[in-house]
Amino acid sequence: MGFALRRCGSIAVACSLLAPVTAFAAWEWNFQPPASPMAQEIIDLHGLIFWICVVIFVGVFGTMFYSLFKHRKSVGHEAVQFHENTTVEIVWTIIPFLILLFMAYPATKTILAAHDTSAPDMTIKITGYQWKWGYDYLQDGFGYYSALATPLAQIENRAPKNEHYLLEVDNPLVVPVDAKVRLLITANDVIHAWWVPALGVKQDAIPGFVRDTWFRADKVGTYRGQCAELCGKEHAYMPIVIEVKSKEDFARWSGEQKQKLTAAADDPNKVWELKALVTHGEQVFNTNCAACHQASGTGNAALGAPALVADKVVMGPKQHQIDVVLNGQNNGKMPPWKHLSDVDIASVVSYTRNAWGNKASENVVQPSEVKAERK
Repeated sequence: MGFALRRCGSIAVACSLLAPVTAFAAWEWNFQPPASPMAQEIIDLHGLIFWICVVIFVGVFGTMFYSLFKHRKSVGHEAVQFHENTTVEIVWTIIPFLILLFMAYPATKTILAAHDTSAPDMTIKITGYQWKWGYDYLQDGFGYYSALATPLAQIENRAPKNEHYLLEVDNPLVVPVDAKVRLLITANDVIHAWWVPALGVKQDAIPGFVRDTWFRADKVGTYRGQCAELCGKEHAYMPIVIEVKSKEDFARWSGEQKQKLTAAADDPNKVWELKALVTHGEQVFNTNCAACHQASGTGNAALGAPALVADKVVMGPKQHQIDVVLNGQNNGKMPPWKHLSDVDIASVVSYTRNAWGNKASENVVQPSEVKAERK
């Protein structure tokens, strides 16, 4: 019995010693595998500068430790007295200058390449919002929003987290492989930053300014990034997903988007039926509003999002609710949604006034009413 206990104890100790090794094996300490020439160039530059620093470190500290060891007092060495050695001063000035010059050339070359947006194959405008991205394909005439797709149940630890937790979206940015994509990046509210490490692209999105950058993906696949600027309480919920397709698949996808655009080009003066408004409004709500107010309309006190069930704004005059949705309230706790179309806002307001048992007296909102309320 004692032998069995000692053996079990030995196994437990061995497992405890192996556990840190297993944990360290899962660490990723280097860059993501590059998927674009620019990302590869950045990694090469990083490697070059790193090894230059290693050589400097070994040279400086090796010389220092050698000097301390070989010229120590205990072996009878006496310090040499010298002052203002011109030769030494010239050497330790010229050598660092040459090292910096050697490092500056490849660094400058990479920086200039990263900002060379000339001769693009396509141009996409990217707009940062609190908290999602807007993508506009300027040459094709269509655009859409890309928002977090991770279910609220996973965020609140009520469901198991999947492989791409907080790095999945409803509508990824889609581009063709081997195409130079120029990006025009701006923001609608606060400073954001569009960052996809595997493609070697990162650019701040600043309200009132349009910055440009580019990338060329050389591998078909899915690449993920995040907003890299602290942009508010939902900063962690603003991922970026890029799908790189073959040229044939991209052409097919682009054609489908144009067809959807044509089908969705509704006249804001058109009078909608309540059922159609509610159906479309549920989609708009789940994509844009459910992250805070929850799909059940019960709200989230931790985020300062009130319940919409029997809410006085939802059940009150519809002009007031339209104004709240368009312009926000409570110093930004409820952000403005004026970037949504008149149809989207009319639909989502109509949906909230008829969902979860709500029966507002003014239960139908038409796009024309939203258009009239815009400031």
